[in-house]
Amino acid sequence: MLGLAAEENVLRIHIDELVFGLIAFALIFGLVYKYAVPRITKMLDERADSIEGGIERAKNAEAEAEELRQQYKEKLEEAHRSYAAELQKAGEQRAAIIAEAKEEAQVEARRIIEAAHAQIEADRQQALQQLRTEIGALSTDLATRIVGETLSDSAAQSRVIDRFLDELEQGATAQQQAEVR
Repeated sequence: MLGLAAEENVLRIHIDELVFGLIAFALIFGLVYKYAVPRITKMLDERADSIEGGIERAKNAEAEAEELRQQYKEKLEEAHRSYAAELQKAGEQRAAIIAEAKEEAQVEARRIIEAAHAQIEADRQQALQQLRTEIGALSTDLATRIVGETLSDSAAQSRVIDRFLDELEQGATAQQQAEVR
């Protein structure tokens, strides 16, 4: 029976222990509620703020990154447009320079051709003059030998030479016209 009595004691509630336990529980609960709960709440609030702040900072960083990407894209497009404009301007300048160089080359070629024509004409006139002089001298010698008298008069000599050369030129002109036909 003693074992049964001990079991009865175990089930029996002691009021003084219950009161002391309730007071101790209330005191510990009050201390925890007064000191630990605010700290835990503060820590949880800080953590929530930190997380929300991190999310907000991430959103802000993402918005800034998007804005920077958009600015970069606009600058890149502007650079492409500027490059295309510069390329077009360079092409126009190249075409203008080429046209100017061609024009200068044509002017220079015309000048060289005209100078060459002038030089050829001068050489031709000089050759004709020398030819006239030599033909005149040969004609005079020939006429002197044929006629047997000296043509010492320079005026008579010039007339004979001019008439002879005129006849030669007319004969050459007639021959050229005949060849052309």
